[in-house]
Amino acid sequence: MVDLVRQEVAAGASIIVVKVGTRVVTRDGGNLDVDWIESFCEQINDVLATGRKVVVVSSGAVGAGMGRLGLTHRPTDLPMLQAVAAIGQSALIEAYERSLTRFGRHAAQILLTAEDVESRVRYLNARNTILTLLELGAVPIINENDTVSVEELQLTFGDNDRLAAIVTNLIQAPLLVLLSDVAGLYDGDPADPNSRVIPLVEKLDRSVFDLVRDRVTGLTRGGMASKLEAARQATATGGNVIIARGKEPGVLRKIIAGEPVGTLFLAQGEILAARKRWIGYTVKPRGRLVIDSGACHAIVHGGRSLLPAGIVDVQGEFDKGDVVSLHDPEGREIARGLTNYSANEIRRIRGLKTSEIVKELGYCPYQEVIHRDNMVIITQSLSGSS
Repeated sequence: MVDLVRQEVAAGASIIVVKVGTRVVTRDGGNLDVDWIESFCEQINDVLATGRKVVVVSSGAVGAGMGRLGLTHRPTDLPMLQAVAAIGQSALIEAYERSLTRFGRHAAQILLTAEDVESRVRYLNARNTILTLLELGAVPIINENDTVSVEELQLTFGDNDRLAAIVTNLIQAPLLVLLSDVAGLYDGDPADPNSRVIPLVEKLDRSVFDLVRDRVTGLTRGGMASKLEAARQATATGGNVIIARGKEPGVLRKIIAGEPVGTLFLAQGEILAARKRWIGYTVKPRGRLVIDSGACHAIVHGGRSLLPAGIVDVQGEFDKGDVVSLHDPEGREIARGLTNYSANEIRRIRGLKTSEIVKELGYCPYQEVIHRDNMVIITQSLSGSS
């Protein structure tokens, strides 16, 4: 059965980013599921044959390394984790390359760290490399560089969901597909036989995020919260997202055919330029500015820049040119932007009129703390409002 909305989404997906989780790409015990990878690559070839381009964000390096080394438990020691990831990554890319060459295609390994996407120059270099590989007909296989990453490697689940959303925004892909070990977003506990997969989410607000939280403990179940956050980042900039079970036979073919597989999250915001995607949805803010209600209204509804007079509080330490987040008096994030002043400078000029900046600092290189051109409104508020 073909769904007309999904058919339209698939028709507009000239580039598709597909993220596969560890439990999808490996068997029980951690060994790579070579049969699944071969089937997956056959589906990728079918998608490429339609004229579309495919980028894969693949987890599984640590799990593959465990399988290759015969380990039964995930190491907890960081150097051992990094060594296992290095061994596993080679096995992972070998499997993709071997499967794709059957169809005359090639896998191109790209390993990224947070620093690669937070540096504007390295971010653009990564974007240009990926787009060039796509023009050459190759399939970029992207993973986090676990052999040198420290903070991200210690996360047990969900880090590649964020990476997939970043890659989606990096290359402005119209569709992100998150292939997991669950069939989609459920309307209740997935373990409850009465729970059903929600086929369509038109508005990704707080009520949707509440579906993946245990109301007694407040803990998230599995990695769905991570996937919803990835969906929020991708849909907020004009992309569509589908969460589906990775080991469902022919899942990628079904998605491209417009069949009702998994949960579809429709695009929420306007399509942003690449630079604003980087500011708003890639770089982690270095600090926070709390602004008054008047400044909030001027920024969100009036398209204005942030002036020092509207700043109530400065949190964190950051330098000129860093990305900071803007929060309303209730603590809700409304925007992100590149600051023209350091945290210490803003603490001195907050609440002042523009004409008073030079008296306080002895200089006034900018009238605005954040210029509108360097600011992105965060449209998907988890409070339920846009």
